Amino acid sequence: MAQEDILAIVMAAGKGTRMKSNKSKLVHKIYGKEIIKRAIENVKNAGIDEVIAVVGYQKEQIEEVLGDSVKYAIQEEQLGTGHAVMKASKFLENKSGKVLILNGDHPIMRPETLKNLVSVSKERNESATILTMVHDKTIPYGKIIHDENGNIKEIIEHKDCNAEQINIKEVNLGMYCFDIKELLSALKELKNDNMQEEYYLTDVIKIMYNKGLKTGSVVVSDNTEVLGVNDRMDLQVLTKALQLRINTEHLKNGVTIEDINNTYIYDDVKIGMDTIIHPNTTIKSDVIIGEECEIGPNAYIREKCRLANKVKVGSFVEIKNAIIGEGTKVPHLSYMGDCEIGAKSNIGCGTITCNYDGFNKSKTIIGEHSFIGSNTNLVAPVTLGKNTFVAAGSTITDDVPDDSLAIARERQVNKEGWNKK
Repeated sequence: MAQEDILAIVMAAGKGTRMKSNKSKLVHKIYGKEIIKRAIENVKNAGIDEVIAVVGYQKEQIEEVLGDSVKYAIQEEQLGTGHAVMKASKFLENKSGKVLILNGDHPIMRPETLKNLVSVSKERNESATILTMVHDKTIPYGKIIHDENGNIKEIIEHKDCNAEQINIKEVNLGMYCFDIKELLSALKELKNDNMQEEYYLTDVIKIMYNKGLKTGSVVVSDNTEVLGVNDRMDLQVLTKALQLRINTEHLKNGVTIEDINNTYIYDDVKIGMDTIIHPNTTIKSDVIIGEECEIGPNAYIREKCRLANKVKVGSFVEIKNAIIGEGTKVPHLSYMGDCEIGAKSNIGCGTITCNYDGFNKSKTIIGEHSFIGSNTNLVAPVTLGKNTFVAAGSTITDDVPDDSLAIARERQVNKEGWNKK
C-alpha cells in the first residue's frame, strides 16, 4: 500500500472493574453515546477509515455497539498494551505508512488533535510520535525522557522514577503514532521480563531509540481532551467537560445560554444566532434550531427536530421528531411528537399530539396561522388546515379544513343542589 495509508488500533479489551457494573465500562454512555463509539468516531472524523478494535472482556457488548464499523482483534488474556497491539499486528502486515494507537476509554478527544499527531509524525519523519501532556502536579503517569536533541529516549513509569525524574512535568497519555514497519519490527523484540510479566507498548519507544530512529512528542493543548474513564466519577467529570465544551462553542457562535452548567446540548446540534436557551433545557442530537428562537426553561427537544427562525418553545414542553414553522409558539406544558406545524401558529397550554396507539407512530399536521386552544388532544393521524381554530378542551380525531373552528367536547350540564345530597 502507499506510504500515505493510515490505520488506527483502539484498545478495548480491559475489564474496567472500578466502574462497578455488569456492563463493560466502554458501553456506558456520555450524552447518549457509548464511550467506545465516541472513541471510534473521533478516529474516523480524523480521516482514518480503517480501524481495528482490540476486544476481549465482554467483547460481545462492544461488538454489538460497533457492529461492522471496525475490524476486530481478540485479546483473551490481558497481558499488557504491547500484547494488545501484537494481537492486532496481523492487520498491519504487508502495509506501510502510519498507525495511530489509542485507548478506547478516552472518548472526548478532538479529531483535530489526532489528525495533528499524525501530520506532525509525518512532517518530522518520526518512527514514533507520542501525544503527551504537561501537568504541574505530580500525577502517576509515565514520565517522558528526552535526549539533548529532543528525541524520546524512554518512558519511565511513575513508580520507577528517581527523585529527579518524579518532577518531570511531561507525561505519557498512551496515544501514539508509529511507522508501521518499524513498529512491527520492534514488537518482535518486546519482552515481558518485568514484575507483572506483561508486554508494555512503552518499551517500543526505547527499542526504536536504541536503533537510532527518530522519536518525538506532541503536547496536547487542552488537557481535558485526554481524560479517561475508570469509574463513575470519571464518567461524570467527562460528561461535564463535554457539556462545557459544546455549550462554549454555541456561545462563540452567537447563541445566548443563560446557564451553561444547567443546559444540556448534545453533539450534532445546530443553533442559529440570537437564539436564547433558558436553564434546565435538554436538546438531543440531530436537532436544528433557527435564529432568534427562545427555548425553555425546562424544555426537552428530542432527536430529529427542526425549528425555524423565531420559534418559541416554553417551559415544560417536549418536542420529538417535529418540524415547526417560523414564528410559531409552543409556550408551555405541551407534548408535540411526530408533527409538522406551520408558521405563526400558537399551541395552547396542555396540548398533546397523541402520536402512538400502542403499535404505530402516526403524524399530526397543523397548518400555518392556526390556534390550538389549551388542553387539546390531537389524535394522530390527523391534519388541521391553514388558519384553523380549535376550542380549548377538545379531542380532535378528524381532519379540520382551512379557516374552520373545531369543537370536540361534551356539552356542559349543571345539576343544581347535587353536592348537598
